[in-house]
Amino acid sequence: MQIHVVSQGDTLFSIANTYNTTAAAITDANELETPDNLVIGQAIVIPIIGQFYFVQPGDSLYSIGIRFGIPYQELARINNISVESTLSVGLRLYIPSWDKRPITSYAYIEPFGETVSETLENAARKNSPYLTYLALFSYRVNRDGTLTPPPLGNLGKIAENNDAALTMVVTNLEEGAFSDELGNIILTVQAVQNTLLDNIVNTATAGGFVDVHFDFEFLLSEDREAYNNFLRRAKEWLSQAGLLLSTALAPKTSATQAGQWYEAHDYAAHGEIVDFVVLMTYEWGYSYGPPLAVSPINEVRRVIEYAVTEIPPDKILMGQNLYGYDWTLPFIEGGPAARAVSPQQAITIARENNADIQYDTTAQAPFFFYTDDEGSQHEVWFEDARSIQAKFDLIRELNLLGIAYWKLGLAFPQNWLLLNDQFAITKIE
Repeated sequence: MQIHVVSQGDTLFSIANTYNTTAAAITDANELETPDNLVIGQAIVIPIIGQFYFVQPGDSLYSIGIRFGIPYQELARINNISVESTLSVGLRLYIPSWDKRPITSYAYIEPFGETVSETLENAARKNSPYLTYLALFSYRVNRDGTLTPPPLGNLGKIAENNDAALTMVVTNLEEGAFSDELGNIILTVQAVQNTLLDNIVNTATAGGFVDVHFDFEFLLSEDREAYNNFLRRAKEWLSQAGLLLSTALAPKTSATQAGQWYEAHDYAAHGEIVDFVVLMTYEWGYSYGPPLAVSPINEVRRVIEYAVTEIPPDKILMGQNLYGYDWTLPFIEGGPAARAVSPQQAITIARENNADIQYDTTAQAPFFFYTDDEGSQHEVWFEDARSIQAKFDLIRELNLLGIAYWKLGLAFPQNWLLLNDQFAITKIE
């Protein structure tokens, strides 16, 4: 697969000719709504085997070979040039596909109301082939240890048909928010724990779940060790039932990081107790905050580089958002929330408002500005093929278990193209 960034004068026909493919293949792969009206700065994935590289100043066959993990002699042979060749800037070289590394791919899905929407079921159906786990968010714990389930619809059958294992996500959500008071009851009242763990095992066994995932957030700092002890106890119960245990962790950069989201999450203990963790490495840019990249690569790296000092890398799933935000400017603290948009919606907004897409090389994230029909200015940050490629490269570099997506239902076809091209998705036997 090749990532191409649209520049002034590009057409789908000219891009297709550059990579020896067809306009129809590019349109289908990227689900382009208006293939004759591309946006400057838009990143599209070219569905070819391998990729092309255009020689840059200072490049040599040796340096290019190092970059792509291929011997320079083989690179010369494939491109029918001498190993002694001086490469001219702009020369197109073909780079063959690399070996696919196994990866665990995990995605949350969050049905609302009494039924699962057709949109969510379609998203599960479309993306489950690329998933190890489909995580149903969420089973909400009640104060007596019983559970309130989400609507399930056909999600279980869809997962089964696509060999995706089901995860049962258990939360301390109460009246739409994470509750430290409820968390304290769960973690400190033994009778509630007994009821809860019994209900979890029975529900997971009957529902065909493989993994039980605790997403307990905004716990009291003094409940840190109580949470660790609860997880040790839960691990015993779940192991006896043949179930895996995983947890969601706030994105910390040190063991002593202050703040209610962080203090009760003990990275070292979770790394010891559970089968794997999801690092929630997103929401630097969030709906009620100032305009920022949602998961800037520099911040994500800081979290993961700390995490691997406390948790084995082969237990870590890097969290990844499947959405961006559209902020109305000027940003006002306590003002209206930014609107969540899918990467496909972001491209549509840019196209309809004649906005060029820019790219922040530090955050490794695309963004743009536009003015709406009422004269209000907007700033949009989202994800594209380049930003997700940066995350895939980080997974390889730090040898992580894989990636966890929050959440299905927002269209991002380039992500799934690149994931499937570069990794072998692990499936649970």
